[in-house]
Amino acid sequence: MAKLAVIKIRSDINARREVKDTLKMLGLTRVNHCVLVDDNESILGMVRKVKDYVTWGEVRADVVEQLLAKRGRLIGNKKLTDEVIKNRLNFQSLADLAAAITNGSVKLDEIGIKKVFRLHPPSGGYKSTKRPVRDLGDLGYRGEKINELIMRMM
Repeated sequence: MAKLAVIKIRSDINARREVKDTLKMLGLTRVNHCVLVDDNESILGMVRKVKDYVTWGEVRADVVEQLLAKRGRLIGNKKLTDEVIKNRLNFQSLADLAAAITNGSVKLDEIGIKKVFRLHPPSGGYKSTKRPVRDLGDLGYRGEKINELIMRMM
């Protein structure tokens, strides 16, 4: 099962109650926050409901590895170090952990890593936070191009 990266791009001020609730269930409480979710029908339904506030796509293992290295935090806001990965999480390296997360064999919550990654605004800025990707904006489904956006935001 592949992983989707979902990034909140717009604020939910003046949004409908069910949109706010769905964003909260996904764990997206602030702009420029990113979560990794499973690619299943129930999650996709939630993501489609908030499509006017987020962008999403399939994330690669190498991008997840860099995301964990730069922005991954343990409970208590401690950085994710090689020592913690080997001793507490029982993985040989960060690449092994990223591969396990990407293929869905392990969940972030279960191993004590926060599910929300706090990112910077993208270097070069957004094209438009009010238009979908197909209309030269930034909202909605973007497929593999989510990896480029995440790299610009780290």
